Amino acid sequence: MAEILNTALLQANLEWEKIEDNKALFERKIKELPQETDLIILPEMFSTGFSMNAENLAEPDKGPTFKWMQKMASEKDAAVTGSLIISDGGNFYNRLYFVYPDGASQKYDKRHTFTLAKEDETYAFGRERLIVEYKGWKICPLVCYDLRFPVWARNTEDYDLLIYVANWPAARVVAWDALLKARAIENMSYCIGLNRVGRDGSDLNYVGHSAVYDCLGKQISSNLQETEFTELVKLNKQDLIETRSQLKFLQDRDRFTITDLEEE
Repeated sequence: MAEILNTALLQANLEWEKIEDNKALFERKIKELPQETDLIILPEMFSTGFSMNAENLAEPDKGPTFKWMQKMASEKDAAVTGSLIISDGGNFYNRLYFVYPDGASQKYDKRHTFTLAKEDETYAFGRERLIVEYKGWKICPLVCYDLRFPVWARNTEDYDLLIYVANWPAARVVAWDALLKARAIENMSYCIGLNRVGRDGSDLNYVGHSAVYDCLGKQISSNLQETEFTELVKLNKQDLIETRSQLKFLQDRDRFTITDLEEE
C-alpha cells in the first residue's frame, strides 16, 4: 500500500475540437511532472472540449487517444485518468478511462448526461459505477454533472478518494466549489475536482477552481486558480484512516442500492 498518493492536477485551456493539439499540450505538461507522481488527472473530454459533435470526433473504444494515455502512463510510471468521446456498440459515450502504469485499464461511462446542453441527445448514459483499486487506494472516478447527484457518489464501498473530471462553466462555479466540499464531508473521503479553463467553441467560459479536499472538507490544494496550472498534491492514507477511526460517521450511513435506472 502507498501511504502517500502523489496526485497531479492538470488544469488547462483546451483547444476546441483539436485532438492532436490537446494531446500535445498534456504530453508537455506530463513530461514536466516529477518522477514520484502516482496519479495524473486530466479534464472531462480533455482531447476535444465539451463537444456534442460526436459523429466527427468520436474514437473507438481503446482507440488512438486511449493508446496515448497508455504511453503516458508507461513513460511516467503513473496512472492516468480523464474522459473522451467514444463510439461503442452503436452509441456515443462520454467515457472516462483509468489507465494503470502497466497499460491495463478500467472505464466508466458518465451516468448523468447534462440535459441543459442536450448531452443526453448525443450520448448514452452509463449504468455502472466504477471503483478502482490502485496502490492500496480505493478510488471512485466520476464525471462533471455527476457532482450534482449525491446518491450516485454515496460511499457504500469505503472508497478513499472521489474524483470528478469536468468542463464546469464559470457561470456556476460557486456550485462547483460548494458541492466538491460537500461530497468530501458526507463521504468522509478525499475529493478531487479537476476542471478546465478558457473559452470553448460554444462561447462558454471556464475558470477552473480545481481543488482537493480532505475527508473533513478542508482544502489541501492551493488557492482556487483561474488560469492554467499544474499542482502535485500528497494524499495521506494514514491520516484518512485515523480520522475515520475517530469519527465513525460512515458507520451510521443509510444502507441502500440503486435499482431503478431509467431505460434509454
